[in-house]
Amino acid sequence: MKKVSVEINGKKVTKEIQDHTILSVFIRENLNLTGTHVGCDTSQCGACVVHVDGKSIKSCTALAADVNGSKITTIEGITKNGNMHPMQEAFKKLHGLQCGFCTPGMVMSAIDLLQNNKKPSDTEIREWLEGNICRCTGYQNIIAAVKEAASKM
Repeated sequence: MKKVSVEINGKKVTKEIQDHTILSVFIRENLNLTGTHVGCDTSQCGACVVHVDGKSIKSCTALAADVNGSKITTIEGITKNGNMHPMQEAFKKLHGLQCGFCTPGMVMSAIDLLQNNKKPSDTEIREWLEGNICRCTGYQNIIAAVKEAASKM
């Protein structure tokens, strides 16, 4: 067993967990934050993307013990005072989702993109999101939503 202390969505949390607990499992099962989805368990789909110390990572690729002491933001943590994040607003406005399963990971990845590149081209958006799989949308509306959010962030 290992004690893990993190700040998640602005709240400090300490939990005792198995040494081999994957971050996505820690978030979903130990902290009951189920907005982080697990689609593949093999780091291919991107549904589990969260921010660790300000950078997007696939939470199925990290052990919870390895992020001890970090600041983690999940999809639940990006709203402010009950208001959706500009990226969420853009996804909603421009229909950048259908079933919604990939959406949390897409949103978290896209926010990280805009933190690194304020005005990305369509090609840059596609390249950044290539690790996020959506089986429903065809991506056009996702690209449009990221560009819309870029104008607001």
